[in-house]
Amino acid sequence: MKVLVSAGGTGGHLFPAEALAGALKGRGHGVALVTDKRATPFLDRFPADEVKLLAAETPRSKNPLAVVRALGLLARGVLQARRFVRAQKPAIAVGFGGYPTVAPLVAASLSKVPCVVHEANAVPGSANAFLARFAHVATSFPETTGFQKKHSITFVGMPVRPAVLAAVRPYEAPGETVRLLVFGGSQGARVFADLVPPALALLPDALRAKLALTQQCRPEDMARVAAAYEAAGIAADLAPFFADLPGKMADAHLVIARSGASTVAELATIGRPAFLVPLPGALDQDQAHNAAAFMKAGGGLLLPQADLTPERLKDELEKAMTTRHWLVKAAEDAKTMARPDAAERLADLLEKIAEHGAP
Repeated sequence: MKVLVSAGGTGGHLFPAEALAGALKGRGHGVALVTDKRATPFLDRFPADEVKLLAAETPRSKNPLAVVRALGLLARGVLQARRFVRAQKPAIAVGFGGYPTVAPLVAASLSKVPCVVHEANAVPGSANAFLARFAHVATSFPETTGFQKKHSITFVGMPVRPAVLAAVRPYEAPGETVRLLVFGGSQGARVFADLVPPALALLPDALRAKLALTQQCRPEDMARVAAAYEAAGIAADLAPFFADLPGKMADAHLVIARSGASTVAELATIGRPAFLVPLPGALDQDQAHNAAAFMKAGGGLLLPQADLTPERLKDELEKAMTTRHWLVKAAEDAKTMARPDAAERLADLLEKIAEHGAP
């Protein structure tokens, strides 16, 4: 069958869509992708037969002009998507969140194509909350909150990319070296550039000497962060982007990161302990809910950014680095959240709905 896959053009939306597309192609199904121009850097590896880029805009302001512009782009997107849907004739459509998924799934529904939305986070985003009115909901977390009881919901887990599955290997407790990985995407790297260097500089000399640090930094922060680590005598591998992030996760003894749904799922799949610092100010507080679920499972700590100082981070790092059994236990507990077969489970669900209707 042909499956219409729609996702916002960021990695957090496209990575699970890529995992599903790979599972579908492995079963002999066709895949047509609808996304926006932000996805361009990811498209060379996305296993789609056809790709359609739609204009879309997330309404971030209640300014009447901004709302009118967003609604105008949505209407235009629905018309463009409906022509694409008619040309592709999909048996089913699935969306992975983000405002750019609204037009394709509305267009599919208008064309009588059954629809599914996959909610990556522990609470639904506004786009998926709207689309759930006429779509079956697949969730990443077994206890996702925010959908109404009348919605049809199936827990499948969070699909992860093949690169993540390939990186899975047993956790090895730290010995003479403690490998620390710090990353946070374009929105998260700045706060970590401000907080982590002074926190590590406060560690006792013996612990600093044990550190092998890998950290993502914005290009404009690279020089000052490198200088801070050199002054503290800390060996650091700094870069604005890591092509093999799953591999670096697997190498790490401890991770400091944001708590986007893909990050949490990848940490769980690989099984690595983490200090999670949710992105503050998000409308739905989705990252805070994701981090709370990870902490509840025992995979690490939730550290709210508003309360996080270099001194607090130093204290937590010192406890973790000197409590080897905590790191080992947290790595084991993180894996209890893993659903490495989530892409296949979601593919099963799509096949069942396409053939028999929503369960």
